Amino acid sequence: MNHVLQLLDGGMLQWNAWRIIGYTLLATHLTIVAVTVYLHRCQAHRALELHPAVAHAFRFWLWLSTGMVTREWVAVHRKHHAHCDKEGDPHSPGLFGIRQVLFQGAELYRRETRVPGTLQRYGAGTPDDWLERHVYSRYTWQGTGLLLVADVLMFGAIGASVWGVQMLWIPVCAAGIINGLGHYRGYRNFDGPHAATNIVPVGLLIGGEELHNNHHTFPTSAKLSARWFELDIGWCYIRLLQALGLARVRAVVPIPPSVKRHLPLTERTVAGVGDYRHHLMRSFGVMTVRALREELRCGSGSRLGPRSRRQAERLLRREPAYLSSAEKHALATLFSQHEWLGHVQRMREELSQLWEWKLAPPQELLAYLVDWCDRAERSGIQVLRNVARELHAYG
Repeated sequence: MNHVLQLLDGGMLQWNAWRIIGYTLLATHLTIVAVTVYLHRCQAHRALELHPAVAHAFRFWLWLSTGMVTREWVAVHRKHHAHCDKEGDPHSPGLFGIRQVLFQGAELYRRETRVPGTLQRYGAGTPDDWLERHVYSRYTWQGTGLLLVADVLMFGAIGASVWGVQMLWIPVCAAGIINGLGHYRGYRNFDGPHAATNIVPVGLLIGGEELHNNHHTFPTSAKLSARWFELDIGWCYIRLLQALGLARVRAVVPIPPSVKRHLPLTERTVAGVGDYRHHLMRSFGVMTVRALREELRCGSGSRLGPRSRRQAERLLRREPAYLSSAEKHALATLFSQHEWLGHVQRMREELSQLWEWKLAPPQELLAYLVDWCDRAERSGIQVLRNVARELHAYG
């Protein structure tokens, strides 16, 4: 009896509060790493390959700490990308509201797994071995139950609270924060038909998944950071596994070459424009905004109030193809006051045709690019000249 009371009081380890807190943080972080490296980057997007032993270790830990089935998680996530922020998205805040996604994100996942056809269409290629069929997929709650027993044995009655934190970690951080705030608030490096944002530039708490806008722009990249100040801790773990020979990276975010290079325009340049188009459109927008700020600072052109200026800068950063009718109308008023801005916007739309005309012969695309750069140089507008100079580095 005394032995039982001792176990309930402090458990077999008899650890103090700080050690228990440390274990909890380490265990929940390991769960996040398993989700981002194994479930997300490896299984859902095939951005990397993991050694079978490492892959199974992640799979076993997820069975213990979450009870999630690989096929179900992957299928729901792939469907999210296929219908991102549109009808059919399993957990878009634009469809369900931010409150429901934040607080009921896990339930939205479970609901989608019961939709006919979701697992069959989007779950292909996930583990289907004996353990998956007879243990992990069949006894989903027994794994988390085993972890509860282990936590209580190690830490006593407080182990139940430790277990509770572990059970809430993924529903709150992944299903809630990433799928909720990651499509609701934050900064955007790249524009697109989705609403994904980067929550913060330092991805530590959620394993790098905080860089959600980058991920939706480059979904098959094993690395989620795209700019020099962004940190993806999940990528650090992948690099460690790679150094140990336990992982093979298939793709990463393409980084444009230095604009200091000035190469002749060739068909290779056309291919480079397609590869780096997201960076190019972002750079185009940033340079346009800087030029407008400089003009307003010098006192030339129209005067814009703080609110109108912020709106103009936000819209000029966006790609023209993704602007709504109301946004285009707002810019039209600005263009009537700053004619050079309207010309820059039209040239930006024309440049985007290079990756829209996917079936056009390379020689035709090259001729189009040469003509665009020639007109940009002769325009007398520094923004267009700078973009043309950047294109010459893509050869």
